[in-house]
Amino acid sequence: MSGTATMSVEDWVERLGGPDGPERYRRYSLAAVVFLAATEAVLWVFWIATAEAGPLGLALVAALGAAHVTVQGLLSRAALLYYLGARPRPVPLVALYVALTVAMATLGCVLLATGRIQQGNLVSYLVWLLMYYAGPPMLALPRRPGVALVAAVPVAAIGAAVASGLSGQRLVLVIGAGLLMVPFMATAMRISGWSVRLIEELARARATQARLAVAEERLRFGRDLHDVLGRNLAVVALKSELAVQLARRGREEAVAQMEEVQRIAQESQREIRAVVRGYRTADLHAELAGARSVLEAAGIDCRIENGPAARLPAQTQAALGWVVREGTTNVLRHAQGASRCEVSVRAVATGSVALLMENDGVDPDPRPGTGSGLPGLRERLAEVDGTLSTERRPDGTFRLTARIPWEAAE
Repeated sequence: MSGTATMSVEDWVERLGGPDGPERYRRYSLAAVVFLAATEAVLWVFWIATAEAGPLGLALVAALGAAHVTVQGLLSRAALLYYLGARPRPVPLVALYVALTVAMATLGCVLLATGRIQQGNLVSYLVWLLMYYAGPPMLALPRRPGVALVAAVPVAAIGAAVASGLSGQRLVLVIGAGLLMVPFMATAMRISGWSVRLIEELARARATQARLAVAEERLRFGRDLHDVLGRNLAVVALKSELAVQLARRGREEAVAQMEEVQRIAQESQREIRAVVRGYRTADLHAELAGARSVLEAAGIDCRIENGPAARLPAQTQAALGWVVREGTTNVLRHAQGASRCEVSVRAVATGSVALLMENDGVDPDPRPGTGSGLPGLRERLAEVDGTLSTERRPDGTFRLTARIPWEAAE
């Protein structure tokens, strides 16, 4: 029962946030600032329901409170997007928000000065108002102007409260709560924006690392081909040109030159096959070590359990090595939010050896692909009577499983 309940909660979170990764964290952060505005609205409703300020006073508090809550939600969202570089600085919203905060503080002081509310009512009024005020300007403005503005409004509001008659322990309570909650809310909002931006920068850095790993392998292969073919092709070009000149003169040496060209071409073919064979032959142990190196370079924690890998014949190790290579490529290309990858080679009860490769950070509802990697793996495994299966789970986990019968592995 608990497992079903847990799965239903995970499904709900998945639908709410979308695929795992920076976009989900951004959505959660935007939802959090909207929820913060909603909690302020609840507190104002509670204050209106418990305070005795007369119909006109309560109506004014309700109107200004509703406007303050609305602008706070809009400004918090716009400030977070600005901090992430997705929107321009919301200066008009900051000005409107400060004006509404000053108006609400002034209204509370006027209600106390005219005897419509008690000092205790003004204490909760100012504490809630100044606490919720502090966050959005700190995120929407540069640090120094933000600190100055966040500090100026509470100081002015407390000064107005003293002028309207607030004194004694209640004044100390407002000052103490302001000194505690205003910096806390301002810092919390700033840290929230910083953490979202940091996660998005890390995701971009991880994608860059993955592309660099692929580019480095391409450069290595290209360098090997250049080293093999560069000199031989230059010799072929020179000897072919010499053979043409000799043939035009009717010299028999042209035949010897063309035979030399043929010999160099055949030697080049052998060397290219050797290079490609080294690139295309997948040794299981080498591929496991390479997978760990590449994935950890991309910021993905890689854990490997090689089990009976050492006892497998070369043909089986080559087939499973290809699974590791293609699986690693898929993690780098398609799992942008991946943080872990686990690879294990184990003997299973069905009389076969299995290679399991599991990673997180995949889209639970992917678009149809046109790649040939997995079909190619199935063809390679079919040569040793093996099978390949994939499983994509709602929590963003992807599992690749290759099985080869022990009869084929022996």
